[in-house]
Amino acid sequence: MKKIMRFFSLISVMLILLNCSVAAQTNPTASLDIKAKSAILVEASTGKILFELNSHERLPPASVTKTMTLLLIMEALDSGRISLNDTVTCSEYAASMGGSQVYLAPGEQMSVHDMLKAIAVASANDASVAMAEHIYGSEEAFVKAMNDKAAELGMKDTQFMNCTGLDAEGHYSSAYDIALMSRELLKHPKVHDYLTIWIDSLRNGQFGLANTNKLIRFYEGANGIKTGSTSKALYCLAASAKRDGMQLIAVIMASPTTKDRFDGATKLLNYGFANYAIVNGTKEGEAIGELEVLKGMKNKVNLVASKDYNLLVKKGQKGNIERKVDVSEDVIAPVEKGQKVGEITFFVDGEELGKVDIVTAEAVEKVSVGRVFIKLLRQWLNAKDST
Repeated sequence: MKKIMRFFSLISVMLILLNCSVAAQTNPTASLDIKAKSAILVEASTGKILFELNSHERLPPASVTKTMTLLLIMEALDSGRISLNDTVTCSEYAASMGGSQVYLAPGEQMSVHDMLKAIAVASANDASVAMAEHIYGSEEAFVKAMNDKAAELGMKDTQFMNCTGLDAEGHYSSAYDIALMSRELLKHPKVHDYLTIWIDSLRNGQFGLANTNKLIRFYEGANGIKTGSTSKALYCLAASAKRDGMQLIAVIMASPTTKDRFDGATKLLNYGFANYAIVNGTKEGEAIGELEVLKGMKNKVNLVASKDYNLLVKKGQKGNIERKVDVSEDVIAPVEKGQKVGEITFFVDGEELGKVDIVTAEAVEKVSVGRVFIKLLRQWLNAKDST
């Protein structure tokens, strides 16, 4: 009897192990063991989520908040509202910030360029507030702009109370929302000049800077973004890396240790690069063909793809991509440049991945009686000259 019981026990153990193995194959992310309350992995160009763990849970983001601070600074630079050479004067309020700082003194001046280094590399709270005041006049006005931008980006689980990430009642975000603002920040190429600094200095070399994001030095392709930690938030990280044309964003929130946040981000990025690839579907302006124009000054109009479009696929599916082109039979003048006349639909293994509009490459005017007469006259004159 004992032998029979041992036999069935052995069978049970084997079945459990088999089920675990099948589950791991069905969901390869199950074995990642991310030590955090919340996490997410997103491919930046498509926005596709490759992994998530409680990604909409509202948690204090600590200095990862500065991702939005940097985003508003980059937008101010791009719009010409400020320049990298502008001089920023530190107020008494900005100088009073605790936590991470570059110890700005009241009245001390630095360029926007140096302030950006202080924020991106050293996570300086004093520099963040000084820049907020420089651009919007006060931190309060800057924070309103942060929340307005969050709403614009669809960040439904975020509310900012300051531009630094210092713990404050009602200051929260989520891994999903942090990924959204990280995607937006990475659209500004100039920001990488600061996010990828490992070692630098301020005040003519008298004050050293070392990046709080250790992945910048130790992870291949790492190009951002921001660390954060407080006693309430624990250890947070928005990490980004790019390899073979694919940009990934990994967000870790509320890890128990700094090692856990970097380990978690590394696991997520490794998983993404090992299992997925980016394939270009179309390039903006790519020639698609031509279309007959009725009642127009031209009989045909050229067609192009409306935008760049990347496809995110599993690495084993790269050769299985199909594209279906669906275009109108003709178009009636007048035709506007950029007018939609069809779509390209992409499939992989029968699953639809997305669509891109097909548009006209140029405008075509509607034919008129006067223009018909001129056209016929030119044809007649050309025919006469040839004789």
